[in-house]
Amino acid sequence: MSKFVLSEINIYPIKSLGGISLQEAKLEERGLQYDRRWMLVDEEGISITQRKHFELALLQVSIADVKLKVFHKKSPEQSISFSLDEDTGEQISVVIWNDTATALEVNVQVSDWFSDFLKFKVKLVKMPLTEKRLVDPRYALNDEVVSFADGYPCLLIGQSSLDGLNERLSNPILMDRFRPNFVFTGGEPHVEDSFKDFYIGEVLFSAVKPCARCVLITIDQQTGEKGQEPLRTLASYRTAGKKIMFGQNLLHQQTGVISVGDELKVMSWKM
Repeated sequence: MSKFVLSEINIYPIKSLGGISLQEAKLEERGLQYDRRWMLVDEEGISITQRKHFELALLQVSIADVKLKVFHKKSPEQSISFSLDEDTGEQISVVIWNDTATALEVNVQVSDWFSDFLKFKVKLVKMPLTEKRLVDPRYALNDEVVSFADGYPCLLIGQSSLDGLNERLSNPILMDRFRPNFVFTGGEPHVEDSFKDFYIGEVLFSAVKPCARCVLITIDQQTGEKGQEPLRTLASYRTAGKKIMFGQNLLHQQTGVISVGDELKVMSWKM
């Protein structure tokens, strides 16, 4: 049996912007610390993502000295930063897919910076600690909560799944298209589909639902340009119920610290 080893940890502090690769991360109740705790919303409070606004791929995020900084990948001098605990205190009702949640605007200057970038009025909001956005009850195991992520606290993909896809593509792509929190080495392509309960380090996870993929994976995260791949190729061999699946959505049973190099120990498999 192949050994599974955690090879990447990624967080995406602002939903749909560039991610940060970590060697070690703290897993909190609603997911990895700082992961998708902020997002952009329009004047109706509806979440703004790369699905419609490809140029968001060009905005990179970094965290240092209790500040979050956003900068343009091609023009790093185009940037803005703010304190991690900053907000106006004004509650805003926001919409992520079918969910409604309460959020707080970070500050007007930050919102104006993003509005200038996108050429329409938006606000950058953060999720207050008091907000309890529930995971879809059809898949929840214990009334789990989630950040501004699409639906689940964490996403897992095997490196061999990407390698298998790249063998079919004329132009190989990077893992960042799929925005996983965890990447692991070992096993056959899509072995993660058969994981049920497993440990990463000391934390017990359950793979509860395959991740359905959308147009976002066709956007080059380095250039912000959209193509047809890898959606077209994946459609030829990764379709289930008219949806294209790649990766597994996870729920976790406890908090803890996770590190690159931790072994994934599978406790039970899906039949």
